[in-house]
Amino acid sequence: MELRLPAPSLVVLVGPSGSGKSTWAAEHFASTEVVSSDALRAVVGAGEDDQAASTVAFELLETIVTERLRRGLTTVIDTLGLDDDARMRWIGQAHEAAMPAHAIVFDTPDAVCRERNATRARPIPKSALDRQLARFKKVAPQLAQDPFDGVHEQRPVAVVTPSVARVSERPSGTAVTAAHTFGLVVSRFDWGDADLAKTLTSIARRAEDAGFRDIWLMDHFRQIGAVGRPWEDLPEAYVTLGHVAGVTSTIRLGALVSGITHRHPVVLGKMIASLDVLSGGRAICGLGVAWDEKEHAAYGIDFPPVGTRYELLEETLQMLPLLWGKGSPEFHGEHIEADELVCYPRPIQDPIPMMVGGSGERKTLRLVARYADMCNLFGDPSTIAGRVATLERHCADFERDPSAIEVTHLTNALSAPNRNSLRERVDLLRGRNTPAEEYMARSNAGTVGDLVELFAAYGEAGASHSIVSMPDVSMEGSIETFAEVIASFGPS
Repeated sequence: MELRLPAPSLVVLVGPSGSGKSTWAAEHFASTEVVSSDALRAVVGAGEDDQAASTVAFELLETIVTERLRRGLTTVIDTLGLDDDARMRWIGQAHEAAMPAHAIVFDTPDAVCRERNATRARPIPKSALDRQLARFKKVAPQLAQDPFDGVHEQRPVAVVTPSVARVSERPSGTAVTAAHTFGLVVSRFDWGDADLAKTLTSIARRAEDAGFRDIWLMDHFRQIGAVGRPWEDLPEAYVTLGHVAGVTSTIRLGALVSGITHRHPVVLGKMIASLDVLSGGRAICGLGVAWDEKEHAAYGIDFPPVGTRYELLEETLQMLPLLWGKGSPEFHGEHIEADELVCYPRPIQDPIPMMVGGSGERKTLRLVARYADMCNLFGDPSTIAGRVATLERHCADFERDPSAIEVTHLTNALSAPNRNSLRERVDLLRGRNTPAEEYMARSNAGTVGDLVELFAAYGEAGASHSIVSMPDVSMEGSIETFAEVIASFGPS
């Protein structure tokens, strides 16, 4: 069974010469992640077996380990691992850097170690190997007393994102136990000289073919800091959704989510109704309280206090079903005044589902419980579970069945068929000065199997729909690989 360690991690190999440490490290880690005393002897001496270079080699090893741990980089220490003081020092440095430290124990039979040593071009003296074997037998049983986060027998290992590692540790397992659906949010259009419309058309059609239930765009007028630079391309959400509607046939369409201050709520409702009609009944109305004060200031859009924005959001949730319904009812609120809510052609869906985005437990989730058909939450599975419990308590206050509300969540996802191709994709996408571990964590990078486990955990937490942002969405094979994740949960 594969051992999964969170990225980044310190991995200390413990075993005598000939136990297979270096071979194992080369099979499971990039060469840049392995700090080997033998290799460093070759750098500062006449070769890996140059014992006269040992002092300088180990000084270099300590310097490299210290610097890698300081920078939060996965570090595999390939020495004998039999020095108690050295192990304690490395563990302390890892924990100081908020990194877990794990030991991998190579309990290889003595006869095998001796045979391997004998076949080397320059074997170490038999007496030296005997001392190592004896020392190993003393140290190995005591490793559990070291402050390692885990002591493991030699086996296949993978360093995965912290989110995948946490899921893997769950005693209940992560098997797919319920249906789960997926949406795709396209939040960045940094496609260089590529034709924007042509590339977006390709993404939308590939997403539809892959089994994504819905496609989403951010409703902002310039790129937000968490995603890119303000001057990057970011087409207006509803015009762009109209384009997507015209080049697809089944995938649902929405903005994740429309800030309640971005447009007059009646105008927004009319736009979404028109999208629903022209798409054949595929629109979703996503609403949020709005948050980007600098964006509002840049465009001269009023940004009232948060309490006022919540009031406006609640009135909008009350008003839209009237706008989309029959006749021409009036609406008189503190912020919205309308004598005739006329909307023709009327939406195909009756009603258009309304999503409220945000995880605020006191106000936002209470509005969801009272008015919305969907919510969109943030956080890892354990956080989602807590917010779902809060939502259920609010539903009880309004005597509403919580199963009537679809719980969705938003996260990043970068998928690959296997660990080698995943690392290649990460190295291709990460910035020059961004460590692979940091990029993997930020993008939720994993194999198809990793992500199936992760989304199964979200399902168990109460979120039945995952909306993912894929950093490689425009690249060949990205959506198609994620289709394997979708397929693992069965028909939507």
